[in-house]
Amino acid sequence: MLVSVPPNENCDPVVAAFGDVLAHARGLRSIVYLSTVGVYGDHRGAWVDEETPPRPDTPRGRERLAAEQAWQKLGARSGVAVAILRLAGIYGPGQNALVQIARGNARRVVKPGQVFNRIHVDDIAQAIDAAFTQQASGVFNVADDEPTPPGDPLALAAQLLGHDLPPEVTFEEAAPSMSPMALSFWQDCRRVRNDKLKRELGVNLLYPTYCEGLRALLAAP
Repeated sequence: MLVSVPPNENCDPVVAAFGDVLAHARGLRSIVYLSTVGVYGDHRGAWVDEETPPRPDTPRGRERLAAEQAWQKLGARSGVAVAILRLAGIYGPGQNALVQIARGNARRVVKPGQVFNRIHVDDIAQAIDAAFTQQASGVFNVADDEPTPPGDPLALAAQLLGHDLPPEVTFEEAAPSMSPMALSFWQDCRRVRNDKLKRELGVNLLYPTYCEGLRALLAAP
């Protein structure tokens, strides 16, 4: 069973509604829960891995961590393998820097020292498939190899499309118009290691950085 339903402020809605049924479901062998690297909280740009204690500092991060724990408890109760996949910033067809540049609505927000990991949807699919195939248990970071400043993908996208790069906007100028979810991304800064994903699940990233990912998206029919 693949779970991508987001939690709410009170609980994980799937566990709340179906936990007892799932705990006794015949034939259920593996659960994969899609979470976020946001559960690590802010580390001021330092590296984190699956051994780093989560310390979420946003409501969204705390809700995700509680949901992770609810699924892990259900797995322990029912004897079902539960893999928690903590996803970095997702991009892919229809949602990427190329689209933003082409539409003319890209904002090159600058916050000194800020970096992000990203992950292409095809590599998320690889991770999900590997977790199910191996009936994996535990936490796995699903992130690319190279955390970089937020403006770097926009710069490459503008170059690939032959467009001008959008002017810089400071984070302080952009923050008032950001959604709560966007602000939660920008509040934290960390570099996420993906060694366990490769070592234990055997995932070889198709797009180890945004550079390969954006070039493949541009070349796609």
